[in-house]
Amino acid sequence: MIRKGLALTLVLGACLLGWGAVAGAQEPPTTTTTLAGAPGVPPAPGTGEALQGTLQYRNADRDNVPVEGADITVETADGQQVTEVSTDEDGKFRVDVPGPGRYTATIDPKSLPDGVSLVDEDRASLTVTVNPTQARTVLFRVASGETPGARTDNVFDKAARLAVEGVSFGLIIAICSVGLSLIYGTTGLTNFAHGELVTFGALMAYLFNVTLGLHMFVAAPLAIGCGVLLGFGLDRGFWRPLARRGTGLIAMLVMTIGLGILLRYIYLYQFGGFSRTYRQYSLQTRGLEIGPVTIVPRDIFTLVLAIVVLVGVALFLQRTRMGKAMRAVADNRDLAESSGINVDRVIGFVWAGGTGLAALGGILLGLSEQVSFLMGFQLLLLMFASVTLGGLGTAYGALVGSLIVGLFVQLSTLVVAPELKNVGALLILIVILLVRPQGILGQSERVG
Repeated sequence: MIRKGLALTLVLGACLLGWGAVAGAQEPPTTTTTLAGAPGVPPAPGTGEALQGTLQYRNADRDNVPVEGADITVETADGQQVTEVSTDEDGKFRVDVPGPGRYTATIDPKSLPDGVSLVDEDRASLTVTVNPTQARTVLFRVASGETPGARTDNVFDKAARLAVEGVSFGLIIAICSVGLSLIYGTTGLTNFAHGELVTFGALMAYLFNVTLGLHMFVAAPLAIGCGVLLGFGLDRGFWRPLARRGTGLIAMLVMTIGLGILLRYIYLYQFGGFSRTYRQYSLQTRGLEIGPVTIVPRDIFTLVLAIVVLVGVALFLQRTRMGKAMRAVADNRDLAESSGINVDRVIGFVWAGGTGLAALGGILLGLSEQVSFLMGFQLLLLMFASVTLGGLGTAYGALVGSLIVGLFVQLSTLVVAPELKNVGALLILIVILLVRPQGILGQSERVG
């Protein structure tokens, strides 16, 4: 079985290392881009790679009003101008670009109608990555008012929107964190490479979806399957042999840090240091309006899928034989083993299932944001905060902690800058642990 585990790990590692041979041809160019109108064959209007968007604001009656005549300039990554366009009577614009790559779209605030201004003047220029055959949407937020950046929303409307975003973000963290918590509960190992397992799922979905051209409904299950195989291979070929040789948990913890760094730089080497999007569901479409909250269909799908998966995990832990065995091993490994439970088999299942959930969480995070080689690492601190807040080793604690962390991360932007929003999660972690050191759903342990 150890050989099989090593073989699975090596096969998946070869997929990542061999990615460059397939994806290298689709690497977005930077300095060799052919400008529109220069020698070469430009894309036909309305097809191929493009930047597009709709400029509109809400009036006092909360009706969407298009902004006509706003000037938008598009440049390549090295600062060469592609073209300049103006929004039409519907507030729409489209710029066909010469090919895949990074482009900067800049709106001229002086070209906006009287009484209309940018919500954030620092975001007058937006840099985005355009993938092959992708029409990338660029969003400039404008509002009506007498002063620049004036908003028609009050603090309660903004809080309602941030609360919905916090629940969605918390559910994604929960999917990623459940595996981390179960792995700790069954093995005692604190896995600092779990963030890279989240990234693995997002990158494999990108490989299947963009590089190989499969639809997201096909690419996502394949990526989750690769995550399950990777978790199984890591357990059978790496962690289990180390545990049998008597390697201590502290030494294995340090090894998880090294494994995380190794995977992170493999991702950087093969994927590149910039963010990308999937082919499907990356465009913002008109969403469902519920009072002051607007939810786009993609976020609704993410919310529903996350809830279904988490309910399924809860039912699995409560109703199935393997789920009960997992909870027994997490509660008391020695007692579970003496009761006839195959602990090694349970741990292998936890690694496979936990990595599969991490892969799913990475895919959902890539849909809501963008795919990058650092996405899992940037989420790692919040995952640890969630499982610690909810109670180490408990799957339900990870869910509760993730929802609290997600809400505080988003709602904290009401009083602090968005760059400091993670401070809110860490602050609530400290406050709750001062009152309940074992976490919300954790069990107190006697020391000494």
